[in-house]
Amino acid sequence: MTQRHQSYLRERMTILGDLEVASFVPWIQRYAAKLGLSETISHASADRIELELAGPEELIDMMELGCTLGPIDVWVEIIARKPVAGDDW
Repeated sequence: MTQRHQSYLRERMTILGDLEVASFVPWIQRYAAKLGLSETISHASADRIELELAGPEELIDMMELGCTLGPIDVWVEIIARKPVAGDDW
């Protein structure tokens, strides 16, 4: 069995759309935990959620896809990602 090196990142994810914060924020927290990602939500409103994620790049990609599909009462229009400065994983 071969081991594959996973690169660990810290990224800020901004989610824009028609967001039902009361259901989407707990959903984000549960999904991040399920993926083994560290998450910190810094802003949550009806049209924007900002969070910082840390973990393997592939799992952050999965988090983005999951948020795009998200719960039924949420409409995600745009997800923007950018690396967090000072990332020294």
